[in-house]
Amino acid sequence: MSADRETNQTMTDRDIALLLADAADEVEIGIAPYQAVIRGGRRRRARRWALATVAALVIVGGSGTLALAGLRDGNGVEVSPAVKRQSTEPLTPEERHVYAPQETLLATGTEQGEAWYVTVDVWGAPRTKAEAEAQLRSMSSRHEEPWDKDRASALVGKITYFVRRAVGSGEPGLLMGDSASEQDTMAGTDLKSGAISLDPKKTDGPARLVVGQVAKTAQEVTCTWKDGTSTVARRVAAGADVSGGEATIRPAAGSPDSWFACVAPAGTAYDSAEVTTN
Repeated sequence: MSADRETNQTMTDRDIALLLADAADEVEIGIAPYQAVIRGGRRRRARRWALATVAALVIVGGSGTLALAGLRDGNGVEVSPAVKRQSTEPLTPEERHVYAPQETLLATGTEQGEAWYVTVDVWGAPRTKAEAEAQLRSMSSRHEEPWDKDRASALVGKITYFVRRAVGSGEPGLLMGDSASEQDTMAGTDLKSGAISLDPKKTDGPARLVVGQVAKTAQEVTCTWKDGTSTVARRVAAGADVSGGEATIRPAAGSPDSWFACVAPAGTAYDSAEVTTN
């Protein structure tokens, strides 16, 4: 007994911790020790380290969920567990851009000394008739009216877009517009387009400006002109600069489709457009 007491008196704190850790090797703690979750491997050392900081591990209820607090990895750096944020709060109409559109610049250029530009406004889909009625009022304040302006319910669940063009100091005028469900998207070589004169004072002039929608996968659209020549619009990244007269395909904020614009050379006009690479 005296020998045992002498031995115990000379044991260091480290020796005691190691003995306790070895005893704990036989204890089943359920879910894998959290050190294994953080780094993996080194199981024996992990169990010993876990003993010293066991208060940081909590098994929540009977679900087997592992909760970690104030942990440090093998280098002594504090580790925070990944937490997936789940929000059940629905997006507001303002967050869905129901009452104010998202506007994207599609094309710019100069015609007879006057600068022109083309934009697309994309309005988010209303979810109720009340939202649709408020959206119609907002559209009207921007002089934008959908084809079925007398039936607000027709807009429920649909995205609405308006393509507008401005020349010089004049007010933007509507070129085209439509409404479609959020699931009604372009695919493959689908294409929808419209062509118009660049001169707002001569609406019956040669249709040289072409604007249209294509699938997100479309990489190239070829616009063919009546004189047999053609212009190729190629995809650019979101946020890419809009250069004067350049033919491009680009995404538009809020739109499930991509948009393109081509301009015919002076003296000719639009003949056709098609997706040539997708």
